[in-house]
Amino acid sequence: MGNGPLMQISRAAKPIPVASRVNRFSYAIRNIVAEARAVEARGMRVRYLNIGDPVAFGFQTPAHLIEAAVRAMRDGHNGYLPSPGILPAREAVAADYTAKGIPTGPDRVLITTGTSEGIDLALNALVDIGDEVLVPLPTYPLYTAVIARIGGEARYYRTDPKHDWQPDLDHLRSLITPRTRVLVTIDPNNPTGAVYPPSVRRGLLEIADEHNLTILADEVYGDLGFDGPVPLLGTLDRDAPVISLSSLSKAYLAPGWRAGWLAVGQTPRLNDALAAMKKLADGRLCSPGPMQYGVVAALTGDRSHQVTFRQALAERARITAESLNAIPGIRCYQPHAAFYAMPMVTLPPGRTDEDYVLGLLRETGILCVYGSGFGMPPEAGSFRIVYLADPNELRSIYADIAAFTRRYLQQA
Repeated sequence: MGNGPLMQISRAAKPIPVASRVNRFSYAIRNIVAEARAVEARGMRVRYLNIGDPVAFGFQTPAHLIEAAVRAMRDGHNGYLPSPGILPAREAVAADYTAKGIPTGPDRVLITTGTSEGIDLALNALVDIGDEVLVPLPTYPLYTAVIARIGGEARYYRTDPKHDWQPDLDHLRSLITPRTRVLVTIDPNNPTGAVYPPSVRRGLLEIADEHNLTILADEVYGDLGFDGPVPLLGTLDRDAPVISLSSLSKAYLAPGWRAGWLAVGQTPRLNDALAAMKKLADGRLCSPGPMQYGVVAALTGDRSHQVTFRQALAERARITAESLNAIPGIRCYQPHAAFYAMPMVTLPPGRTDEDYVLGLLRETGILCVYGSGFGMPPEAGSFRIVYLADPNELRSIYADIAAFTRRYLQQA
């Protein structure tokens, strides 16, 4: 039977085609790992500075969050839950937003499978094929990946590295067309570590109001400002059409739990969007159940770990900026939140940021992400560093980057 006609047909069959949308989807933060694996296969140790996972660098999830999730499992909360999320979790999120200055009811909160699913739900609810979404440059690549997948068009508005990566509001205005639907803000920012001042935030709100845009406010790093928590964007205008996104991943040190939420502003202008997101959420049944009880514990319990975490990040940010700025050919602007920096190296003619990053990886085992993976021009020489490693390890890493950069620029 093994040599029969069915086997012969199978051998001659063409490969099964895949959907064309897959070719529009790219996520450089993880894509570059394949090259790192090849480097490891040759016997070199790789120092991974590509993914912002605090747990991978020794930071521990607070015990009371773990206890809440374990208790939920032991108490039998292992079945399907309401699609919007359990009421205690939605109440905890709503109370947290209310305490921070944005009165919110639990009916305007959805518990999501991380912020990533919140982004997906919101964009699918708001963007039709051919519609435009304004995203900052550089951007977090999941936004552009989702926009491409649903047939939208990303329009990049510039941020200025010479002014702490602040948005260029005039450039943003120039991009708006009748097809523009959504304005994405990432503040505090990934990949640059920037924090926007009130004047810039008010400008973003004014632009959205003038052009009837929904603001998708990525506020995952809001509790990780080095000078203290960064106010929510909606506090500047409670009636603004803002959908706020956050999660347990970063400030609560639980990225693998995939526990996030979105909170929809109180303006009736967003009622249809809220209904659409709830409808889409029904289709995926629910986000992970026991971790929703961790949301309750996180937002109603002790947050003292955030004080020491912010202090640790601020020290690492200082070491990062000082060390990289001491390297001839590299300029790094001081991060003010989170655990990312986006330095820029002056590249020789004809070289790209990917050339530099891959050369760095192959010669030193240091894995960063090239800036063009975040939408930056390849010739700009930008790359993102995750600086969660121990300070002494960071100093060693930056010494190796300095030695590599010196050789790289001399060989040009």
